[in-house]
Amino acid sequence: MIKTRPANPNDAAAMSALITPILQSWNSARRGDAEHMLKHYITHPDNVQCTVAEDETGRLVGFQSLIRPVEGNPYNTPAGWGEIGTYVALDAGRGGIGRALFSESQKAALSGGLETIEATIGADNDKGLGYYAAMGFVTYETQPNLVRKRFDISQS
Repeated sequence: MIKTRPANPNDAAAMSALITPILQSWNSARRGDAEHMLKHYITHPDNVQCTVAEDETGRLVGFQSLIRPVEGNPYNTPAGWGEIGTYVALDAGRGGIGRALFSESQKAALSGGLETIEATIGADNDKGLGYYAAMGFVTYETQPNLVRKRFDISQS
C-alpha cells in the first residue's frame, strides 16, 4: 500500500538516496545531495507542492515536485503553467507509485490555479515518456534529446 504526503525537510536525505542512483543511471551531472533536495524540491520558493510516496514499511519510494516556473526559466515554460518532476526508486517501479503521486500533484495544481502542467523528459528515457503518457500528458514539442509534454488541468 502506497502512502503519499507532502515532503518535509526531514525527507531530504531519503530523497537524495533515492535520486542518486537514478542520476547515475542517466550519467547525469545534476546534483542529488540532501542540501539540493531541500532547496530545489522541498523548500523551493516557487514550490506548488512536493509530494513523497512511502511503502508499507515507511521507506520513501518516490517523490514528485510541482513548481511554478519564473520568467526566463530554463525550459521557457509559459506563465500560468507548472513544471513537474517525478522520481521513483529504481527497485520500486510499477507499483502505482507514480499514479499516487500524480493524483496529489493534480489536486495541488488545481488549488494553485495552474492551467497546465509541463514535463520535460530525456528523449531516451522510455520509462519517463511512458509514465507521462499513461498519466495523460501529450507531446507538444520535441528538441534535440528532449521531449516536452503537457497536461491540461481542465481534462482532470
